[in-house]
Amino acid sequence: MQQLNVLVLEDEPLQRLVTVTALKKVMPGQVHEAVSGVDGLALLEHCTKMDIAICDLKMPGMDGLAFLRHASHSGKLHAVILCTQLDPELRHATALMIRQLGLHFLGDLGKPFNLERLTTLLTRYQTLRQPMADLLPRPELPPLADVLRGLDNGEFEPYYQPKVALDSHSLLGAEALARWNHPQLGVLPPSHFLYIMEDHDLLDRLFWQLFDQGLGMRRTLAEQGMALNLSFNLHPSQLASQTLTESIAALLAGFQVPSSSITFEVTETGLISAPASSLENLVRLRIMGCGLAMDDFGAGYSSLERLCELPFSQIKLDGTFVRKMHHQPRSCAVIRYTVALARSLGMALIVEGVETAEQQQRLLELGCGIAQGFLFARPMPESHFIAYCCR
Repeated sequence: MQQLNVLVLEDEPLQRLVTVTALKKVMPGQVHEAVSGVDGLALLEHCTKMDIAICDLKMPGMDGLAFLRHASHSGKLHAVILCTQLDPELRHATALMIRQLGLHFLGDLGKPFNLERLTTLLTRYQTLRQPMADLLPRPELPPLADVLRGLDNGEFEPYYQPKVALDSHSLLGAEALARWNHPQLGVLPPSHFLYIMEDHDLLDRLFWQLFDQGLGMRRTLAEQGMALNLSFNLHPSQLASQTLTESIAALLAGFQVPSSSITFEVTETGLISAPASSLENLVRLRIMGCGLAMDDFGAGYSSLERLCELPFSQIKLDGTFVRKMHHQPRSCAVIRYTVALARSLGMALIVEGVETAEQQQRLLELGCGIAQGFLFARPMPESHFIAYCCR
């Protein structure tokens, strides 16, 4: 273990003594002590850096919350371990606050003191400190000229992630997700090209290529007796187009695809200040018979208001709530509430991000019926997806 500078911020003498003694035994480096936030800030002022603060929250004078806020401004503190007896909901909120302050949250040591847990959290920090050369190198983001060449050469294609019934895993539909078959770098996800496309108004070109390919694949399956529901992502900026619904209708007619089998997914955060033309297109899509899904439900700030105002027919619950079910009981309450909300509004609910059988079982208990996630299938290219459907 590398040398560390650690501050123990604790007003209770016995707890502070136990923590400091344990640190000196399991960790090389310097251990500092403070009994209040003011003392802790004074120590920070006279040091070059502090790797970790092991911090209680409830203290007289300046408490741990205020200390962390001031310490983050100093730029000298890197990471935080909580050591508190607060309720789980308050600890989760504090962990979020710590991350928002730009500090690494390593975990909660809890009380009474646990040596094994302390060692685990210190090791976690050592992993964070690994030099970048020790980590897998990130590929360089392709330049704009490369993206344009890829669009011209048809290198972008949809990968299909199934939507399944939670209880039986039976296929109910699929979402078309953009991928780039780069000739040198292999298959690239949207994180490698989406921002470039947004900045240079290329999202329309990408969408129409994916939509055309998706409808062609859907027709192929329909000819084999498998009529499938497909969903496509629409960026909020595309909704302002005056020719959007007319072009969609023309392609649906050309491929002989019923509009009722197509759903467009839109994130509600992009619709907060949408112009009238965008809202008009949403209404037109629903009049045509297409489905309209609010994507990443719960990730924004006005989901309920948007559900009331706009003609959505589906809700896609953000996968964050699924990942937090095990350690954050309130996430289960949110999921149960969303199930009831979708039913009362007459909307379908699709749960994203299901990765384990344990999550699947808990979601069934909460009343969920449709899901996407790696537990069932990862996004796959057309040939693999057709084979998946025909198995």
